[in-house]
Amino acid sequence: MAGSSLFLLIDDIATILDDVATMTKIATKKTAGVLADDLALNAHQVSGVKPNRELPVVWAVARGSAINKLILVPAALVISVYAPWAITPLLMTGGAYLCYEGVEKFFHGWSTPRETKVARHNELLATIKNNNVNIVAVEKEKIKGAIRTDFILSAEIIIIALGTVAAAAFGKQLLVLSIVAIGMTIGVYGLVAGIVKLDDAGLYLTQKSGADWWTTIQHRSGAFLLHAAPLLMRFLSVAGSIAMFLVGGGILVHGIPAVQLAIGGVALLSGGVPYIGMMLDVALPVIFEGLFGVLAGVICLLAVVTIQAAIKKFSAAKAP
Repeated sequence: MAGSSLFLLIDDIATILDDVATMTKIATKKTAGVLADDLALNAHQVSGVKPNRELPVVWAVARGSAINKLILVPAALVISVYAPWAITPLLMTGGAYLCYEGVEKFFHGWSTPRETKVARHNELLATIKNNNVNIVAVEKEKIKGAIRTDFILSAEIIIIALGTVAAAAFGKQLLVLSIVAIGMTIGVYGLVAGIVKLDDAGLYLTQKSGADWWTTIQHRSGAFLLHAAPLLMRFLSVAGSIAMFLVGGGILVHGIPAVQLAIGGVALLSGGVPYIGMMLDVALPVIFEGLFGVLAGVICLLAVVTIQAAIKKFSAAKAP
């Protein structure tokens, strides 16, 4: 009897852990877009400090990120228990924000003159090289900015993850959100640390002394890393933006039954196309969700610009 109960308990635990693993996998996939943007943003934000201070800054931001998630995970669980009806609106709001942020980032990059970007970059380099500048103060500002950015992106990650386990028991929700929060923090900032030190690793390899074949390989590998580091940053930024439209658009589409039904119908019809039907059946929903995300982002950006213009006009009219 006792042995049967023990086996039953083990089986129950195994089932729960399997469910948690499955839900965590789904939640992680759904948050991948935000994760890519989180990675690119944080790598960019902490890259403007002195080389010997990069890892301490990354560690400081990682601690701030962990504190953010210690706040956000309990808040999400409270919402799940006491206001489960708010999960879908929050998901839709998060999806719309992702789309808006993607469009706003593109618009800002497109509308900012190249001369302004170069001037800002040169100003940052001058600040780092200037021994009279309080580098600690500069670092603190960068850390604060990165933690604020992390809080917004972490909130999106937690809400998206919560939406995937909204119907699960409280214990499973707690496990999934905790695993996602811990995994995202360790994964993001571990990768950020690697990315910001990639150029240092390349420089180290290029400075190896010797004339044998192994030194030649190290020199070439170092040159490759030095060339690849900025390209990797650019790729992460672009991939993050695309993923934001795909994830944000997917959330909005799944929250609007009519749009989801229309896209599903088109995908179903395309499945009958000879030779490429199966590929279209998989690809078209993703493409349409991304395009819907772009459209939603443009609408949100226009709304924000209109509201800002109205507030500015009202303030100007009210001023003496």
